[in-house]
Amino acid sequence: MEENIRKQLKALLQQEVVLATGCTEPGAVALCVSKACETLGREPESLDLHLSKNVFKNAMGVGIPGTGMIGLPIAVSLAVVAGDSRRGLEILTVPAEKVEKAKAWLANNAGRISIGVKNQSDKLYIECTCSAGNDSATAIISQRHTHFVKVSRNGEVVYDGSALSPNVDAPAQEECGSDIALTARLVYDYATTAPIEELEFIKETVKYNDVAATEGLKGYGLKTGKILMENAEGDIVHTVVARTVAASDARMDGCTLPVYSNSGSGNQGIACTLPVYNYGKAKGCTDEQITRALVLNHLMSIYIKQGIGRLSALCGIVNASIGVACGIVFLHGGSFEQICFAIKNMINTIAGMVCDGAKPSCALKMSTGLYSAFVSAELAYHDCVVDATDGLSESDVDCSIHNLGRLGHDGMDQVDDTVLDIMTHKQ
Repeated sequence: MEENIRKQLKALLQQEVVLATGCTEPGAVALCVSKACETLGREPESLDLHLSKNVFKNAMGVGIPGTGMIGLPIAVSLAVVAGDSRRGLEILTVPAEKVEKAKAWLANNAGRISIGVKNQSDKLYIECTCSAGNDSATAIISQRHTHFVKVSRNGEVVYDGSALSPNVDAPAQEECGSDIALTARLVYDYATTAPIEELEFIKETVKYNDVAATEGLKGYGLKTGKILMENAEGDIVHTVVARTVAASDARMDGCTLPVYSNSGSGNQGIACTLPVYNYGKAKGCTDEQITRALVLNHLMSIYIKQGIGRLSALCGIVNASIGVACGIVFLHGGSFEQICFAIKNMINTIAGMVCDGAKPSCALKMSTGLYSAFVSAELAYHDCVVDATDGLSESDVDCSIHNLGRLGHDGMDQVDDTVLDIMTHKQ
């Protein structure tokens, strides 16, 4: 593989696999609020937020780190009191004394915050206008969780990011160059042939995500990981799944520990890291095998997610667990053809998993995706694959992935509207 292509793929991984604290949607909202407040230059007297339905849905019921509270108002308050847009998706990591200050601010100023859904927008869209006296400032994030497309003060544009590629943040654009067209074969070739020293960076994901798993086993949210671990009885797959979903338990319930995310999702980052790492360790695989499997898992998930879109009514565990299946086949010494088998098996298994917002029970969906990954991988390395006539599958693996993308990007718009309507009209 040419060196310039390897550099672009590494840059893409480093752009999409980043540290984040808490759920990325309220984190991105806090980031947008923080930028608007900084641009205003003083404490706002009012905050008017307009969010895409996908962002709104994912921020309604998830725990906000260190607060013991859920939802957007406390995230907005943290941004007003302690926000620093330079921190990106780690913006919700703040000292305990500032958390208490934010709670006090919210108790006295909840009426200053207006939050609504903007129907005609990108699926990932956050707009915040802060006002004080005769001054106002607006910040808009779109297409990616940290991608500011416009920042203005009193109607004058102070930053215009709309000309940048929607798939590449400004700091990474020069390094990445033009967007590279991913294929399953390109992902596989990079993961399996790139010099191992160029891939070592991916092991940093394990250090952070495994700490979150250890914390989650104490019992957060639904205690999914803790309960599964208590009943694993030494079974490798059950243990691997339990440890992985424990990290999701912690993250969705407001744990303050950061995790490495994938494609803007902490849960996807957890799922792309811990199963392959822990399974490889349990099976006695070499450090190089595990490192390459991690790269294969993360990059394959990124590739599949590109077709689905940053936010969708299709749960992100779908693309992440497809990546897991690929990593498992690789750890078993499987061929590229068998990895393609695993992808097709997974597409025909969990393609319909719906996203109904970020919340503690996301750990249950993660467990479903991971168990499916192990089954699909086992079938694949025994040369068993769904027929090309079945469902979304085709003979060509990239066509199969494209079909999944069509389902997630185009086919589920009405599903998104229905889910949001149900969530906002519960009795």
